[in-house]
Amino acid sequence: MTITIFDRAGLEAALLDGLPALLDEVRDRLAEHWPDYAAFLDNSRDIVLGPAELFVHRLLDTSIANLGNPEQPTVEQPDETVRRVFVEIGRRQLHEGNDLTRLLTAFQLGARVAWRHVAATALHLDFAPDHLAALADSVFVFVNHLSFSAADGYLQEQIDDAMVREQRREELANLLLSGRASTEAVRTAAAQAGWRIPDTAAVIIYGGDHQHAGTLVARLEPWALPIRRNGLVVGAVVPEPSGPGRRLQLSRELAGMRAVVGNTVTLAQLPRSLEIARIAVRLQKTGVLTDDPVFTDEHLDALIVWRDEALVAALRHEMLAPLEGETAAARERLSETLASWLRHFGDRQAIARELNIHPQTVRYRMARLKALYGDRLDDPDSRARLFLALEWPGPQPLE
Repeated sequence: MTITIFDRAGLEAALLDGLPALLDEVRDRLAEHWPDYAAFLDNSRDIVLGPAELFVHRLLDTSIANLGNPEQPTVEQPDETVRRVFVEIGRRQLHEGNDLTRLLTAFQLGARVAWRHVAATALHLDFAPDHLAALADSVFVFVNHLSFSAADGYLQEQIDDAMVREQRREELANLLLSGRASTEAVRTAAAQAGWRIPDTAAVIIYGGDHQHAGTLVARLEPWALPIRRNGLVVGAVVPEPSGPGRRLQLSRELAGMRAVVGNTVTLAQLPRSLEIARIAVRLQKTGVLTDDPVFTDEHLDALIVWRDEALVAALRHEMLAPLEGETAAARERLSETLASWLRHFGDRQAIARELNIHPQTVRYRMARLKALYGDRLDDPDSRARLFLALEWPGPQPLE
């Protein structure tokens, strides 16, 4: 005969007695497609059994509340202890390489098994249909909460892992740029950061908006290490920048960002790549280098000449001093002709073609230059210094 009184004590005792059998069935059902979850239930039986008992108690509390107001079933959160257990389960699954969808599918299977056990126990105790309905609602609502707790743990662990990984990558970049790291220290830090140690690397510095720098590092991951200063991403360490297709990739990713790519070096020499990139950034800002992006290995001559602007200015002043007595227009014509003469090794026809003037004009101008410079034009060292002074115009501020 069906009873109408909710026999909580009898149902609770029966469900608690049946918990080991329920967990065994869930384990057996998981074994075929989720053997690692099945192993977890076996190896962590004591951990799972406590929350499972709390699940029974809260399930019955919720069911009684639902019977009191069947139109608006009570949706209660699981006990905080249970919630923490399932949050931890979610965190573990991430580290064991399981994806979230797989985890939630396993929870659905567990919910079906749990409901069959609850329903069979309730029917054995002659529970009324409305009591069964309340139990069904409570089981699936409660299991959903557990699924959400596990998913929350899984996602939170992803966030925490990402933050730790980002911090370790920044620490690795700082270690590499310190110039004081041993091979073993770099190997250990790289392993912690999940970074494969390359044979060569380079430093990228962003001359433009640092907000874009952070975006670029994200696009270049996982092979770029962020360089952060005062809370801002200011650049990155990139491995194997001279590898197949890498320069083209960097050109595309860095286009429009006014970035500078330091020269390719071994990891031990990475501070030198940073130093060269910083010089290039300065020359980019003064207009000496106009590429976007700038690859420093294409402009080493400019970097050598303009590393110290005062020295360049002194060289120009010394080498062009013989022209100071000429008018401004004459100085410009003679400088232009002298530079072309040096480039073309004195070939008057080539000079005339380049400057679009008559060869006789070249002869006249060179006669004037020889009068001003004398034997210095015949001295190889003087010609080399003249070439530097004439071929590297002063910086032009960017518009």
